[in-house]
Amino acid sequence: MECRDTSTTNQPTIRKPHYFQQNDIDLLFGKLAADTRDKRRILYQLPTGGGKTLIFSEIAKRFIEEHQKKVVVLTHRTELCAQTTRALKESGVVNKVINSKVKRIPKKDLFHCFVAMVETLNNRIDEGMINTHEVGLVIVDEAHHNSFQKLLGRFENANVIGVTATPFSSDVNLPMNGFYEELVVGAPIAQLINEGFLAKPKYHGYDVELNSLQTGSNGDFTISTSDMLFGSDAMLDLLVQAYEAHALKKKTLIFNNGIFTSRRVLEVFEAAGYPIRHLDNKTSSVEREQILKWYRKTKGAILTSVSILTTGFDEPKTQAIILYRATTSITLYHQMVGRGARRLPKKATFTLIDLGNNADRFGNWDAAIDWQHVFENPDIYHESMKHTVSNIRQIDPEMRTRFPNSLETSFDMLSAYQALIEAGEKPKNAIRDSIRQHASMCLENSENITEALHLVEYLHAEINIRIREYAKCLGNVTKNYREWLQEDYLNRLHQMIRRLKGKLAG
Repeated sequence: MECRDTSTTNQPTIRKPHYFQQNDIDLLFGKLAADTRDKRRILYQLPTGGGKTLIFSEIAKRFIEEHQKKVVVLTHRTELCAQTTRALKESGVVNKVINSKVKRIPKKDLFHCFVAMVETLNNRIDEGMINTHEVGLVIVDEAHHNSFQKLLGRFENANVIGVTATPFSSDVNLPMNGFYEELVVGAPIAQLINEGFLAKPKYHGYDVELNSLQTGSNGDFTISTSDMLFGSDAMLDLLVQAYEAHALKKKTLIFNNGIFTSRRVLEVFEAAGYPIRHLDNKTSSVEREQILKWYRKTKGAILTSVSILTTGFDEPKTQAIILYRATTSITLYHQMVGRGARRLPKKATFTLIDLGNNADRFGNWDAAIDWQHVFENPDIYHESMKHTVSNIRQIDPEMRTRFPNSLETSFDMLSAYQALIEAGEKPKNAIRDSIRQHASMCLENSENITEALHLVEYLHAEINIRIREYAKCLGNVTKNYREWLQEDYLNRLHQMIRRLKGKLAG
């Protein structure tokens, strides 16, 4: 994919920055060096929806006017490239998009600003089209991506400003403080909400069991294990229930981790009679434009997507965001939620439905984050995230396949035991509650009593783990007592299955 030149002959409307944007423009510009011997590398953080593109467009304009040097803006997505060239023109900056169609730049075309993606620009530099010595400022949009760093070394006389909502690299070996000298932190989300610049999320979280998820080489949850969980009938039923309870008839974006899941979402919502379309990175550009046009024009439209709408997409009328996935990336979390945060005269809030326990991992989207500390100590933040993810205890994948209709297959024995003590109840009731949950799992995934009792065989390993955890709570427990606890657990489980099945039959 590459940048497309969306220039028109119409004179754009010049936008003026808000006060907080102007403050940051002045601050950032004051840090830039006019002398190429003292070039600076500055990272700038501002929440999604805060107007980063307007801010760096104003900086580009001012830099060109005051220093008479060229500016290059780097992006990593086609949509961002088109969005950037428009924003620059709205700030009064005449710019040229460098894409595969541009084979030469006539000397009479005195462009002072270029917009390009990394690979395309690299090729044009090799071909001699861009004189890097003339460039005094490089602006990197979505700077948390690491694809820019090698190319930036070719601009030996240039200052660099990277802009991002989350100044944190997912690659522990490429920390942002290893490239940028300092971080400038903009207005926090809560302030922008309170002052009417961003919409406030109305949060609806569901405690979803994620212990079947596994992380891949990139540190995030794998698509295959995500599809297994979020593509299940039980989770899809929960998704529809959550939508109908909190987002019914609202213009809604649903974010998924895998194409299989997104297409399952499409099928389920279509079957329920709701207006919905699916979009992923394999959708052709023509079809994508048609789908996005449909979404913008259709009242109560639902768009289910994968890896395509987190950046470069802006539809302020979006009323609800559904996170139908879990992620370990704080950047992705902020990008997804931020798609609903655009403020309109009649839109002060938006609905946020979290079906991946993401707020448990990162905190609420509008909660304060000490970005300066994250920037200076990325290793600490990486360790914190590893600890959070490791606390999701993995279960046998076969167990998940044996109990596909159960949303909950895990049980925190230690927490249950402690909660009962604090409530003044008998702590041994933790075993009772665990048995009740296992009985429900067997009944939810069987047609008759025989099948339900047969499923108990697949619970033996998990029962053993729960008994060990319960024994830890009690303190010094003999091996014989643990064995008795396990035998008693199985007898009571069989009895409860028969009793509950009888009640259902009655």
